[in-house]
Amino acid sequence: MGSTPHGDNAYSFSLAGKTLLAKAVATECGTTFFNVSASTLVSKWRGDSEKLVRVLFELARLHAPSTVFLDEVDALASRRGLLGEHEASRRLQAELLVQLDGLNDLHDKHPVFLLVTSNLPWDLDEALLRRLEKRILVDLPDLEAREEIIRHHLPPAAASPPPRARVATKPALLCQLDYPQLAQETEGYSGADLRLVCKEAAMQAVRSVFSHLDSGVPDTAALQLDAVTTASVRTALARTRPCGARNAERFRAWQQQFGAS
Repeated sequence: MGSTPHGDNAYSFSLAGKTLLAKAVATECGTTFFNVSASTLVSKWRGDSEKLVRVLFELARLHAPSTVFLDEVDALASRRGLLGEHEASRRLQAELLVQLDGLNDLHDKHPVFLLVTSNLPWDLDEALLRRLEKRILVDLPDLEAREEIIRHHLPPAAASPPPRARVATKPALLCQLDYPQLAQETEGYSGADLRLVCKEAAMQAVRSVFSHLDSGVPDTAALQLDAVTTASVRTALARTRPCGARNAERFRAWQQQFGAS
């Protein structure tokens, strides 16, 4: 008899937006959301880590329907039998597997959905992978998504505000960008990479006003920031190397072999 999957593994490049995706899933489903990082489940005291895992799932059932989001599960459930593996890690993994088995009870009136993320899915324990029935690759942003990300962080210049609205406001950051062209030039960049690029481009405009501070702190309204241009973004691109593209082919090969739609 078939059943609804109780566990998903979203895996991708580091800082690719998996956490935001998990929050969106919980919001869309209208479930209680438990956002847990691997470090919060690890304790130096013997037996505490297993207790924390047990309490987490007990709370999730108490507040069901719920979504448990376990970020960067690699730190908790790497393949067993590796050289240097600690006994505490084996006990924690065993408790996690027991709790996952408990989610598969078809008669459970307290549905709990587990969503984990991984930056190194090929290092995950096979027993855990078998219990995570859906495996989803969160790929790098495509052309359209990259353009939207750049527009979000460096929005186009808006119409000038009325005089009253300009009083005691922050210096406006003027963006004059060729968004489609920049999207073309940023292939292989993750969302986090693009955010850093946009931040660096904006900081170039901020640095241009530092010379005005030599004579004291001027009136904020008098500060004039240089426009953020396509050239300044390209300068930022030259200083920021994408971290996502290095393992792109390995992720996609793993998706072909182990992924599930």
